[in-house]
Amino acid sequence: MQLAMNLLGIVVVIGLCWLLSWHRRAVNWRLVGKALLIQFLLAIFIVKVPVGQQVISVLSDGVTAVVNSGKDGVAFVFGDLADSSGHFIFLVQVLANIIFVSGLVELLYYLGVIGLVVKNMGRVVRKLIGSTAAESFVATANMFLGQTSSPVLISRYIGRMTESEIMVILVSGMGSMDVSVLTGYVSMGIPMEYLLMASMLVPVGSILISKIILPEVEAAEAIEDLTIDGKGNNSNAIEAVINGASIGVTIVMGIASSLIAIIGMVALINMILGFAGLSLEVIFGYVFSPFGYLMGFDGAAALREGTLLGQKIALNEFVAFNSLGSFIDTLDARTAMMASISLAGFANVGSMAICVGGVGALCPEKKGILSRLVLRAMIGGMLLSVLSAMLCGIVALF
Repeated sequence: MQLAMNLLGIVVVIGLCWLLSWHRRAVNWRLVGKALLIQFLLAIFIVKVPVGQQVISVLSDGVTAVVNSGKDGVAFVFGDLADSSGHFIFLVQVLANIIFVSGLVELLYYLGVIGLVVKNMGRVVRKLIGSTAAESFVATANMFLGQTSSPVLISRYIGRMTESEIMVILVSGMGSMDVSVLTGYVSMGIPMEYLLMASMLVPVGSILISKIILPEVEAAEAIEDLTIDGKGNNSNAIEAVINGASIGVTIVMGIASSLIAIIGMVALINMILGFAGLSLEVIFGYVFSPFGYLMGFDGAAALREGTLLGQKIALNEFVAFNSLGSFIDTLDARTAMMASISLAGFANVGSMAICVGGVGALCPEKKGILSRLVLRAMIGGMLLSVLSAMLCGIVALF
């Protein structure tokens, strides 16, 4: 039954993308089918193949070890407040380490490590599914970078990109996670290996979703030797680390202020809805529960998944991951994996403004196009994560 529901779920996700499409007759189903097959094979590799499992395990241990190095800096600055054994302070124990990771990412960006990896992996993606160079590279970059960071790599080309290529920028951004914030999710109890699985499925998956919602109907410019900006605005490695840390502070303050406002608003809305015996969690549960059923969950679990998806879309992924983290230890491995992957990514209402503002700053003449595409891109980013969860869930059944 779970297999049948997951297969039906994949058909529903593809169907929803088709219903959202601007040019339904122009959809390149050969490209879509090829991308879906690659996604399925990749899911098999990371979920079932011993070598793939080992790769995820090694990456998870390695990333966790590197990220945990930042805790020494947090402990030095905050002292006893950084010790979670006696108390839990979200800002210190969950968010503060983002500053270290952001500095590290900026350093790797300056040294050209991220650019080198993205360029080579992007070439593989391009050859496998026939996407253009620019969209392949930006989709690949979203394995590591966030919705406004990855477009910087190809900023000089955005003005020459078609609307379909710009949709890839938006969907891959909405469906991705910046490596800088992974430590925050892990601190809330989400296993690093599930987050890495979700990230690995972003490049091809985002192109798959994008090319259904907005197929290519323009003449895309052929860029044979695309050059990636690997230095940013940094003049040396030390400046890169300092600038990255400053960006991290901005991220931390942005997350913290958003959570204060959002959670407070939820409490206010729930107080009002309480007079009718309702709450946002109950409403979200029923509205989004069909996705839970299509993921093969039973009644209670489907409602719970619906609540989590609603929290992610209407609020943000931190709220959803925090909720999931409170009971993830009670779930079986398959359910925990699917729930975690389905919540991965920045697809929420607030991110629409971030995408338009961030990408629009790199290419102001495209702001009108970005504003027109961003709502369907946000939905596409959510469907990307759900599709990835379903594919991994199918593989986990065998």
